[in-house]
Amino acid sequence: MLEFTDARFEDVRRRAEEHYQRVGKIRCPYFQEPVHFSTDGLRHLLFKTWNRGRPRQDQFMRLRYLAVAPEVIRQSRTVQGILETQEWERRKRHGRWERLLRAVTYYEFVAVLDSRRFKVIVKQVLGGERQFWSLIPHWRQNPFGPRFLHDGDPALD
Repeated sequence: MLEFTDARFEDVRRRAEEHYQRVGKIRCPYFQEPVHFSTDGLRHLLFKTWNRGRPRQDQFMRLRYLAVAPEVIRQSRTVQGILETQEWERRKRHGRWERLLRAVTYYEFVAVLDSRRFKVIVKQVLGGERQFWSLIPHWRQNPFGPRFLHDGDPALD
């Protein structure tokens, strides 16, 4: 069980948000194009879905290692997983919020940095730019040893 205090959580969150705002975009060798670090990616680390926050321990774990996400993207020359799907996207259009069904592609990049495994998810809505979506430190393994590289829904992970 990960233990932390409110003060430690707020400190990690503040430092992660400051670092995230400075990143902007990172060139990814796999795409030969930049991956943007938009507010949607940071919001996804804090909220599982619109108006439903993640547990504080989950937020703490992701925010604590958020600084490695740009490095994983910067070094990624191969992709470990691709998921193409249709999702409802909540967007503001013509001055009001509405939900649109959009084609979305998720790319999973895996790296080992400082003896820790990280999975970084990049999201691309059809016709849009690629954006950082999530960071998942040290995912599960099954009892027989092989790793679960795609252990759920990347939109929610």
